[in-house]
Amino acid sequence: MLTLPLEPTDDRANPAFKDAASCTQWLGQLQLTNLHAAHGVLRKQIEEFNRYPMRGLERLHTLELLRETVSSVQGDYAKKLIAKKLPLATDELAVFFSIVSLWQGLATGYQRCLQAFTAGEPQLSAFGALLCQRCLLYGGLQIYEYLCAGYEFDGTLWHRLHALYKFAEGRDLHLAKVDSNPGGGSGTTTCRAVYVKLLLASYAHRADMTRGQLQMLDRWLSLWCEDITVERSFTRSRGDAPPLAVDLESSLGLQPLQHIGQSVDARYLAMVPLSKLLRVKVILLQQGQSPQQQELGEGWGKTECIAFLNFLLQRWCEGRSEHPTRSRAEQLRAEACYGMESCYAHIASKPFRQPGKDFAVDTISRKQIEAFGRVLSDTDRHDLSEMGHTLESWSMLDDSMLGAQMLREAGSGARLGPNQLTAVRAASATIFVLGAVSWVTVAQTGQLRAGIRYFPGSPQPVAMKATGVNLTVSDKHVAALLLPAMDALKIPASLIAPRDWFKPGRVVEIVLPDKQKQNIRMDFSVEKGLDYERISFTQV
Repeated sequence: MLTLPLEPTDDRANPAFKDAASCTQWLGQLQLTNLHAAHGVLRKQIEEFNRYPMRGLERLHTLELLRETVSSVQGDYAKKLIAKKLPLATDELAVFFSIVSLWQGLATGYQRCLQAFTAGEPQLSAFGALLCQRCLLYGGLQIYEYLCAGYEFDGTLWHRLHALYKFAEGRDLHLAKVDSNPGGGSGTTTCRAVYVKLLLASYAHRADMTRGQLQMLDRWLSLWCEDITVERSFTRSRGDAPPLAVDLESSLGLQPLQHIGQSVDARYLAMVPLSKLLRVKVILLQQGQSPQQQELGEGWGKTECIAFLNFLLQRWCEGRSEHPTRSRAEQLRAEACYGMESCYAHIASKPFRQPGKDFAVDTISRKQIEAFGRVLSDTDRHDLSEMGHTLESWSMLDDSMLGAQMLREAGSGARLGPNQLTAVRAASATIFVLGAVSWVTVAQTGQLRAGIRYFPGSPQPVAMKATGVNLTVSDKHVAALLLPAMDALKIPASLIAPRDWFKPGRVVEIVLPDKQKQNIRMDFSVEKGLDYERISFTQV
């Protein structure tokens, strides 16, 4: 028996539209020039409409009219969250929850229709498959928003989706074709395809995946998921891609086969056809075909498509490389700082100063005297924090020579984003390791989880200044970090410079900690981060 989490309707509800005809008129008058206002009006009126008592078929017709406008406004409103650091600021968080709430509003409306269908309303007897598909779609879009924003969510959303799919399967509605496009456009889908698409998108998702990548993945899966089956049992041949599994009574999404035992509620996705499809597309791209010829769209070039297809192949079909995290008792504490100035300060054990400046009379010292009544010590760690170079406490969930997974101990702190410069020092270490944030998410506790990839070598603090004429950057020294050559690994030396300092052939002067000066010529950019650039160079 399907249980839907619905509040009773209320005769006192008074939405701006109460049937399909009045909804058409209302949508024609809706002002979309102010996106924030339009989004708020849509959300409020759909919530009020959901409280209004009415026959299920009329409610369905009205909701179908709303879909196109809601989808358009949601897509535009979500652009406000693109590339935002985590945790989201208060106003950004309000946007995020408003988006989730509007999807929930549509889901609730269709659930009311499905409730009427299960109660036997005869006018809805032909709409069972469509109602299940819409409930799965808008419940799934809430999960999609959490994935895009980088926020973890509890298992309630998964539990509801599993229950809906189980209901559709039990009523033999899961394979029925229904119209899929808002606004009456051509295209059909099934409950199974919508469910499979969400399962695979969530399973493939990684914390550093951008909204654009998720949207591309969504378009690809719309083409691929119609032929992926969901079975009650599985067979496995040696060398084939192993099936993936889901427990319809659980609060988790798709899982590796070994994580789910045999039960009446277990379902299995055969991954062999998808594995073959991905491999063929990679081969044909490598042989010269374009992404358009392979129905991969126009958003990416050939190299990006090949890399992403290979990632999906590994993620879905070749087993995930999951490192077991340490137990709480085994976790190491670590300290971390972010940005060029703070990384320099903690690696050098003192804040950055212009070479040759008289510390007693420089501008920073005067400001310190005004603020603290004294000049702060360069080498005092506590004083570095007073100067704004804060160290945050983290727990290391997993670490290696290549990087670490960490959980911030406090519920608040600096906002982080992928490819942000960071320096990490484990409690057992005496020096900092330089790296960049690979991914970041917000746990349900409000704490940040982050993946850090380390740069090779022990960083050396240096001062850097451009030389020559017609400079497009500051003629003063700036903080930078030097990574030594690692001959055994065939890794040349590189310079970590502030972002936008790189220019091919630019000659800069660097001042080493022992005051020696060197001139180097920038050769090429190894990588470009959020607030830094790693540069290959040659001494001149």
